[in-house]
Amino acid sequence: MPGTFEPLPGGGAAVALDHVEISIIRSLAVQLLEIIGPGPAEDAPDDPLAELFAEGPSEPPTDPVLRRLLPDAYCDPEHTPASTEDAEQQRAYSAEFRRFTENDLRAGKRENALSVIRTLDALASAGEGGAVLNLSPEESRQWLGALNDLRLAIGARLEIADEDDTDLLYRLPDEDPRKPMAMAYLWLGGLQETLVSTLMP
Repeated sequence: MPGTFEPLPGGGAAVALDHVEISIIRSLAVQLLEIIGPGPAEDAPDDPLAELFAEGPSEPPTDPVLRRLLPDAYCDPEHTPASTEDAEQQRAYSAEFRRFTENDLRAGKRENALSVIRTLDALASAGEGGAVLNLSPEESRQWLGALNDLRLAIGARLEIADEDDTDLLYRLPDEDPRKPMAMAYLWLGGLQETLVSTLMP
């Protein structure tokens, strides 16, 4: 079925995509790479250990999309700390955790987005009718991560905080400037849901 992931024998997943869908997903993955940014040691290619031991930032990103993709580990937005001291301790824990994990998180997200681009580029010969994308089990997991990140990024731009907000997207009028982004968000959600089902034992 077009636009629906189906399991492949021996693992992995397949989906039929037309040339427009291929173009949209690839473009979104490229934009995601731009948001995530380069690795911390991009300026030191001669030192393979530089990136391994590079410390990340301790402050959360200012961009709301990056804040959604790289949230604080110890701060619960729905729970107010009991005291100023508790709030300061939460911030300190979050800063320390971010310093040692953000670079790895970004690297994983970059690799997932690159996997999407590479696998779609392998379909470059797809004509107007599109093609069937066959993913290995590892590629399927990378696609799942990238689809999740794309939905988080678009959701941040649409200011979606919970499922009730998602329901509102279905009722946006065609003239609403958010409509194309909302349709992409919902479409990616359907792809993600069917991919999850193919990876379940």
